[in-house]
Amino acid sequence: MTILNHVCAKRFSKLAGISLLASILLFVTLASGDDGVPVPGDTGFVRHVLLQIDDQHRGNSSHGILEMQIKTTHWTRTLEMESWSLGKEHSLVKIIKPLKEKGTATLKAENTLYTYLNKTGRTIRINASMMGSAWMGSHFTNDDLVTETRLSDDFDATLIGDKPWGKKQVHVLELIPKEGRAIVYGKIQVGVFHGSLQPAWQLFFDEDGKKVRKMVYSDFRYSHGRLFPHRMKMTPLDKSGEYTSLQWKQIQFDVPLKKAFFSVHRLKSL
Repeated sequence: MTILNHVCAKRFSKLAGISLLASILLFVTLASGDDGVPVPGDTGFVRHVLLQIDDQHRGNSSHGILEMQIKTTHWTRTLEMESWSLGKEHSLVKIIKPLKEKGTATLKAENTLYTYLNKTGRTIRINASMMGSAWMGSHFTNDDLVTETRLSDDFDATLIGDKPWGKKQVHVLELIPKEGRAIVYGKIQVGVFHGSLQPAWQLFFDEDGKKVRKMVYSDFRYSHGRLFPHRMKMTPLDKSGEYTSLQWKQIQFDVPLKKAFFSVHRLKSL
């Protein structure tokens, strides 16, 4: 994972977000009661949970196909994408459907982000002021695509209790941004299921304490021996009926990839 922001209001459009290519590209299985895993009350429990969420779809490398559905007040669209990743620093995602946007791609190579526009043949280097902009009209940002923010590094977190989620119970963690971090949110609350510590949801608040968006995880299935949510849905709470969902269709882990694969030349030639 690092573990997968959206632009919930124009005032957020130039600020950093929370990870999405963590939610798109990679996977490390979340804790499932193995020996040595901290339990609530242990000193390391909260940090352990945050690390699991950050690295939710992270492995040494990955290759997969996923579908993004975007619904706004005025239109609905579906994109099918192919993704590759290597560690935390290299990732590439390319649109393969619909035909009119096929070939448009985004590359992260260490600390640099590029977008290739297939229609015009232009390659754009994304600067800091563009990181908060919506990616392909979705409720995710460019910053989401490069996993610039990690919950375990950029927030102080506490376990504040438990609550029901459907027929199950979740632990609720509250996260406050550390001083000096470029975070647009006043706080984030995270729900993780008892036992498996799989993520159930993330709830985002603005600096005035108002709820502004929610990410819900579902379709928990095993893939290559690993349990993880195959579907994630981001909902802006100030825009009735709008959402962006991501659904994994295929995914492979620990595939043979090298850093040289993640180049501007590859971005254009895929």
